[in-house]
Amino acid sequence: MIGNFKNEKELEEALSTPSQALIQQFADLEGDIIFLGVAGKMGVSMARMAKKALDISAKKNKIYGVSRFSSPNQQQFLEASGITTLKGNLINHDFLSSLPEVKNVYFLAGQKFGTEGNEPLTWAMNSYLPGLVAERFKKSNIVAFSTGCVYPLVPVTSSGSKESDPIEPIGEYAQSCLGRERLFEYGSNTHGTKSILIRLYYAVEMRYGVLVDIASKVKNDIPIDLAMGHANVIWQAEANDMILRSLKYCNSPAAILNIAGPEIFTIREVAEKFAELMGKTVKFTGKENETALLGNGQKSYELLAKPQVKLDQLIKWTADWMIAEGRLLGKPTHFESRDGKY
Repeated sequence: MIGNFKNEKELEEALSTPSQALIQQFADLEGDIIFLGVAGKMGVSMARMAKKALDISAKKNKIYGVSRFSSPNQQQFLEASGITTLKGNLINHDFLSSLPEVKNVYFLAGQKFGTEGNEPLTWAMNSYLPGLVAERFKKSNIVAFSTGCVYPLVPVTSSGSKESDPIEPIGEYAQSCLGRERLFEYGSNTHGTKSILIRLYYAVEMRYGVLVDIASKVKNDIPIDLAMGHANVIWQAEANDMILRSLKYCNSPAAILNIAGPEIFTIREVAEKFAELMGKTVKFTGKENETALLGNGQKSYELLAKPQVKLDQLIKWTADWMIAEGRLLGKPTHFESRDGKY
């Protein structure tokens, strides 16, 4: 078990430490890797995890990280970690065409925050760009980020949505993400591109995520809306590891895989735990509904192993980080939205 984190350096190391299973898989990896949209919330730690796994196996496969790099620090951090960075706008045809040919592609780019009121860019990033990437890298293996938001809200008494369940995206963000999936599926069907679509449910770390959202409100005496009264989360290091290893299951037609935490919890109970740990009182508004956005990750557990970091541990780490005034990314997840507006 990873200990508590004294600073961001320790946290970054924990988020990018590969499992033995990933090290063994990447020891046999053929070809180079490119991370498209590497500078997002998960990309930096995921790319560094891939690099560490290859280094441990003394592999020479090259890793590229592509982004606009609005924060130069992220680019410098990746370069210092041995990752070759390429700066540019993926939606620019000339830039996309200039990217190196690689065997393995991780597509992490997308638009969620600011979707409301900026729908054209959302559709361009989440649907149009995937079509371009599917064409540009049609000879590669593609692991593409999607989201559990393509599923409908399901009863909180259920075990969450499975890959075989009907999809019913709510709102333009979720609809555009379904567009992303369809474009990668089209590329896979048309060109035989081996692909896998990752429907992720709430990866969390100490600076960002559903637990940070709840803890921040408790700490700052902000009432917590219970409308989306249930959720499940997964420690980002384990999500990184599982997504990297999902490369093994790329297929044509494109495969689909949920990555989600195994413990469905109530927002009320988690908020009360944060209040206890931080010496605060908690205020609530609204009431729990009978449905929520919940994911069933059983298929991924069978293929890649069940996540080991428990919810109670994540709550404790997050509370300690908040008490110590650790830096936050300042990007609310809006997990409480039931109308798909972000």
